[in-house]
Amino acid sequence: MSEFVTGTTFGGTVWTPNYVSNLNQKTCIACGRCFKVCPRDVFNLIDKDEIVEEFDDDYGDFEDDDDNSMVMSLKNPDDCIGCEACSKVCPKNCFTHQHKAI
Repeated sequence: MSEFVTGTTFGGTVWTPNYVSNLNQKTCIACGRCFKVCPRDVFNLIDKDEIVEEFDDDYGDFEDDDDNSMVMSLKNPDDCIGCEACSKVCPKNCFTHQHKAI
């Protein structure tokens, strides 16, 4: 059984942070909500043209989408504190989170 990093709330409740591990850029609509609620410098809004070449899968819909040429990216995922605020405000459920083993 793995032990995970834990914290304690002000009220004394034990809490296990759930850190952002992935951002599905294909479903991201670049609304910026995650960027606005993140208390750290984890996210960055970038041009979709910057990431299309990085994908091996068919992400051709990026090129056809003239309404939205931006997408969110993980700028500093190591700065994530595991609050999951990004997931709570994301209308497209773009985020995957994981606990960190000790």
